[in-house]
Amino acid sequence: MIRTGIGFDIHRFAVARKLILGGVRIESDVGLMGHSDADVLCHAVIDALLGAVADGDIGTHFPDNEKRWKDADSLKMLAAVGARLKNKGALIVNIDATILAEKPRVAPYRAEMRKNISLALGIDEAKVSIKATTLEGLGALGRGEGIAAMAVAGVECSRFQGSPFRVQG
Repeated sequence: MIRTGIGFDIHRFAVARKLILGGVRIESDVGLMGHSDADVLCHAVIDALLGAVADGDIGTHFPDNEKRWKDADSLKMLAAVGARLKNKGALIVNIDATILAEKPRVAPYRAEMRKNISLALGIDEAKVSIKATTLEGLGALGRGEGIAAMAVAGVECSRFQGSPFRVQG
């Protein structure tokens, strides 16, 4: 059985923060505000993977009121989610993600982002697609106030015995 999950994340820009997308440090005069490193791309992928197996969301597993997740490396969080799925017998089929931002230009970093995400999840890089688009000046993102990302993940869940995935809610 193939299951699909959708993830979305958004963070506003903040001074005195690093800008990290897909585990890539991007030179910028602003970063993204958040409890962890605020990597919106990794966060959207995490939610898509967790959604595909009905296992909560990023806040369930990495609550922003816990000190241990302060400034956490989102690639490590993603790796933990990948290991969780693998331990439950789920196989990641593919990930398709889109970054929504006026800046920075993503194209120069896309290959490294794909590599980072595939390595964190222990999957072939060919299973990870990353795209980017602007918002043509519309809304808060279009005014350059932050960055958002959305992701879809396909996960094959036919290898588990019974139903190891807990349903939230």
